[in-house]
Amino acid sequence: MNATQISTMPPASASYRDADGRLTGLRIESNPPPAAPAKNSWLLAIDGSKHAQQAIDEALRLADDMKTFSIELVHVEHWLSKEAAETELAERGWAITDEARRTLDAAGHPWCLHLVMGECAESIVRIAEERACRGIIMGSRGLGATENLLLGSVAHKVIHLSPIPVLIAG
Repeated sequence: MNATQISTMPPASASYRDADGRLTGLRIESNPPPAAPAKNSWLLAIDGSKHAQQAIDEALRLADDMKTFSIELVHVEHWLSKEAAETELAERGWAITDEARRTLDAAGHPWCLHLVMGECAESIVRIAEERACRGIIMGSRGLGATENLLLGSVAHKVIHLSPIPVLIAG
């Protein structure tokens, strides 16, 4: 990501740090931001894969079928060092979620983006619970004919950890 792209990233509406002061999460809202309090909020997990794009399409289909619908995006990075977290968490997450954000903007759906570090499945479920989401939408990560019969390991783990419905697109 170059300096021009970084400058177009809006400021975070919230940031989170661990006990050592390491940046562990950011929240960034679209312009205009989602209506508060969010009603019928769904968490959309984004990893930059073609399966994530299918999840975006499914979220938009659901949004079109409902009167009120709020989209919370989440991208999870594996743990970065304290120094790397200060720049790389935002840079990586902003770049990876670019297509999702543009798609939602084009459809006129405000969003709230959560960029967090941690274990993927646990972080996805935690954000969904913290934001009182109605459900989680994510893509599967099947890699071939045999693997397509099975869910990706993150999707499988989210299904087992989540106390709310999980919709798998793909």
